[in-house]
Amino acid sequence: MRMDHPKSWLTSGAFAGFCGTTKETLRHYKDIGLLSPAHRGENGYFYYDVEQFYDFYAISILRQTGTPLGEIRRCLQGQSAAATFAQLEEQRKRLEEERKKLEQMDFILSGILRNLELGIAPDLVPRTARFEKEHLLALPVEELERRMPSPAGEDERLIAVLERCQELCRQYGMQTDFQLGAIHLSGKRAEQATISHLYTRIRERADCPYYWEKPAGNYLYLCCRGRWDISEGYAALDRYLCEQGLETAGNVYVCDLAGFVLNGLERNAVSMLAIRLVD
Repeated sequence: MRMDHPKSWLTSGAFAGFCGTTKETLRHYKDIGLLSPAHRGENGYFYYDVEQFYDFYAISILRQTGTPLGEIRRCLQGQSAAATFAQLEEQRKRLEEERKKLEQMDFILSGILRNLELGIAPDLVPRTARFEKEHLLALPVEELERRMPSPAGEDERLIAVLERCQELCRQYGMQTDFQLGAIHLSGKRAEQATISHLYTRIRERADCPYYWEKPAGNYLYLCCRGRWDISEGYAALDRYLCEQGLETAGNVYVCDLAGFVLNGLERNAVSMLAIRLVD
């Protein structure tokens, strides 16, 4: 049988399968002058060299970084190491920014899902659960009060807290989900007047003077549903601890589980109070 091309030449179908792409993609690349078959046989058909796999591979890398086809064509046609380096370095920077955005979104969404799962607990019913370690940006209440006008309303307090969180996150390169909470230092009866810090969660440990680690462990927690005033929650938590004779270790942590993502309406409010138990 007469062969009109060497065995090392690949048809467009064979080359597409080899590269994990489609004949339509190869045809488009050929039409725009991005990747053309290396040979044309006596039968009029076009064929690719195996080595052209690396040309396709380079195109795929640049495509996956979001580089437009026109820029890829100019880059490959120039075949300049310096130009290729500059192009790839620029794309690497873009990918790094996208990676940070995706990590931040995953951090936020995973936190919201966890909160909503915890928030389905019955109102004022104490439960125990294993909580993982959390990284917090904890702002002393006294320091925040010095930044607020006197007297300050709730909206002005919230603005001061969020502005300070944004300022510190920019300064120390931290990522936060802006979920706000409060800390009551151990040894004091937990009630609104004894809050020592307001906090927001951050994605990872930070070299920041306001960094606070909420330790992992078994926690006693309860949820207050449908109300902003959670004084009943404090009372229920203290009562249960006394009735059960449970020994605690550390501070009381309070946070809004759902109100900040459910329209901010009081009927949607779910606050959680939690304190670590001695193992």
